[in-house]
Amino acid sequence: MSLRNRLGKKRKILAVTLKKVLRTPLPLYLALLLAINVGILTAAGGYLLLTRGSSTQDPENLVKDLKAEVLPAAGYITSITWGDTGKKLIEVGAIDEKQYQQLFNSPTNGMDELDILKGGSTKPIGINENNSQFVVDTLWAFGLTQKSKVLDEGPMKNSGTDLGNFASTGGWTLGKESATKLYSSQELVQLNDFQQDLVKKIAESIYRPCCDNPTSFPDCNHGMAALGLIELEVAAGLSEEQIYRDVLAFNSFWFPQTYLEIAVYFSQQGKGWGELDPKTILGSEYSSASGSAVISSQVKDVPGLDSGGGSCGV
Repeated sequence: MSLRNRLGKKRKILAVTLKKVLRTPLPLYLALLLAINVGILTAAGGYLLLTRGSSTQDPENLVKDLKAEVLPAAGYITSITWGDTGKKLIEVGAIDEKQYQQLFNSPTNGMDELDILKGGSTKPIGINENNSQFVVDTLWAFGLTQKSKVLDEGPMKNSGTDLGNFASTGGWTLGKESATKLYSSQELVQLNDFQQDLVKKIAESIYRPCCDNPTSFPDCNHGMAALGLIELEVAAGLSEEQIYRDVLAFNSFWFPQTYLEIAVYFSQQGKGWGELDPKTILGSEYSSASGSAVISSQVKDVPGLDSGGGSCGV
């Protein structure tokens, strides 16, 4: 028999043998061992994804580092100042100064911000762990009172619900005038038609984790406060990109748990907080109540993440 024929015969024998091996049932102990190994490898893969970029960090330390990015201890400062905003809100009855002084009575709850009510303030509009309630309330009063196409032509007026029955109207109790009287009643800042349309456009694409409504339907305090911030920044001529970045920072302090979870979620994919597009993160996929719930379910077992979030009240 020639060498070629002998090699061909051996290949046929090898092929037949391989088929028999593959058709042979795997012993139970080997199947169990394989399943266990697959499970271990899967868990290890998830852990490695979470700790990507840092071979020395455990998940809890990574969460701490992300928190420092999402919620910096020094807070976040915008490029615009309060100016006469606080004074105007008092003058039109949107804020009762006495109630504000009683409510914000400690350095840890916004007392240091009370001076902006006097007017002529050069203090930048910023947010941190201590003043977040003061900021949301003051921007809430502004968003509620400022003359706005969003309020006059949007779902707040057209939803069929009585105007005073929304959380952002019926819940406002810190003014001398009623919320329904204040509603879209004053030109606290000048916004031309183009700017009003820009406010509406931006508001339609920004969501908040307490509900599934965009800022163009500001039926709670956070929605009305976000609207107020957008209006102030559009009036000041800030770019859309900067406005989205600022609103994301404010939302993060109002809903710290949600945005920390989002940061962890993207960290698992190898993306840092600073790499993310603010407009995308503020969209319904991540920042609405339903969208953020999906993200939360995917990171709920990560060590170092605690439950909690913002509430819609004074």
